[in-house]
Amino acid sequence: MATGAEFQKVPKEEVLRFCQSCMKVAGSSLSHGKQLAEVLMSADYRGHFSHGLNRLHVYVRDVQLNATCRDGAPEVLKETAATAWVDGKNLLGAVVGNYCMDLAIKKAKEAGIGWVVAKGSNHYGISGWYTLKALEHNLLGMSMTNSSPITVPNRAKKQVFGTNPISLSAPSSDGQSFVLDMATSTVSFGKDVVERKGSLQPLGGPEITGGYKGTGIMAMIEILTAVLSGGAVAGNVRQWLSTAEEANLGQLFVAINPECFAMDFEGRLADFLGCLRDLEPSSPDLPVVVAGDLARQHMKQVDEDGAIPYPKNLLISLNELAANLGVEPLKVVGPWLP
Repeated sequence: MATGAEFQKVPKEEVLRFCQSCMKVAGSSLSHGKQLAEVLMSADYRGHFSHGLNRLHVYVRDVQLNATCRDGAPEVLKETAATAWVDGKNLLGAVVGNYCMDLAIKKAKEAGIGWVVAKGSNHYGISGWYTLKALEHNLLGMSMTNSSPITVPNRAKKQVFGTNPISLSAPSSDGQSFVLDMATSTVSFGKDVVERKGSLQPLGGPEITGGYKGTGIMAMIEILTAVLSGGAVAGNVRQWLSTAEEANLGQLFVAINPECFAMDFEGRLADFLGCLRDLEPSSPDLPVVVAGDLARQHMKQVDEDGAIPYPKNLLISLNELAANLGVEPLKVVGPWLP
C-alpha cells in the first residue's frame, strides 16, 4: 500500500504553472503550452497517470528538437456542413485536438453531427479530454487516435499497432455521465508491463482468449483515423521517442446532438447506468461501476485533499527537468496520506 513517504501532493494550479513554464522555455508558444498543460493536468486529476506529468519530458524534447512545430494553427483542407478534414500542421496534439473537437461541436449544434478527422498531428494526451469537451455542451463525444507501433496483432511477429485509444462520453441527467477512455491494447503504453515485456497484445490477449477481437478493433481505429485522414498508417508511424521524422498521427473527433434522436436521452441514460450500478456485485467489497465512476472518485479525493498525489521518484525526475530548463521546480504541499 502506498504511504505518505512515497507520494507527495501538488496543487492543480501548480501543475499547470510548471507545465506551462517548461513548455515556454522549450520554445512553445504560450497558447500552445497552456493547452498542453490543461490536458496533462486533467489526466492526472482524473487518475490517468500514464498520460499526465510523466509525459511532459517527451513534449519538451519534441519542441526543443523541432520535431513538433512551436506555433501556428491547424488548417481545414475540406469541409461540409457535418464533416471536416484537417491538417494538424505537425502541431502539439493538444492544439490539434482542441481545434478539431471545437469544430465538431460547432457542426453538431448546426447539423446534428460533427465528424472531423485530422492528419499531421502528434500525441494528444488522454482521449477523454476531447470527448468531455462535447459533454460540456450536452453532446455525445467520441475520439480516437493511432499511435507509435507497440502492439503485435494476433498471428503476427511484428509490432504494428499503437495502443490506439478510444473515448466516448455521453451526458446523463444526474451528472454521473458515461465517460469511457481506454486503450485497445491490453494496457496503456507507459505501464510497467510494457517496460518489462517490450510489446503489448490487443484487447483479449492471444487469439484463443479473444485477441482477434482486439486486433479488429485496433484495425477499425486505424481506418477511421489514419487511413481516412491520410496520416501515417500502423507500422509506418514513427517509433515512440523517435524524432527522426514527423509523427503524422491520424485522429478522429465526433460530436453528436442527442436531440436529433429519441427524446430524453439524458434521462434514459441515467436510468440505464443506474441499473448497472444497482446490480448485485460479485464481491461485496467491490460495487459495480460504469465508465467514468472511478475517475469521479479520484477527482473528488483530489478536491478534498486540495492537490494531486505524485510518486516521489516522478517528482525527482520532473525537478531534474526543471533544473535543465532553468524553471522553478514543482512545489509540493506535503505527503499524501491514503
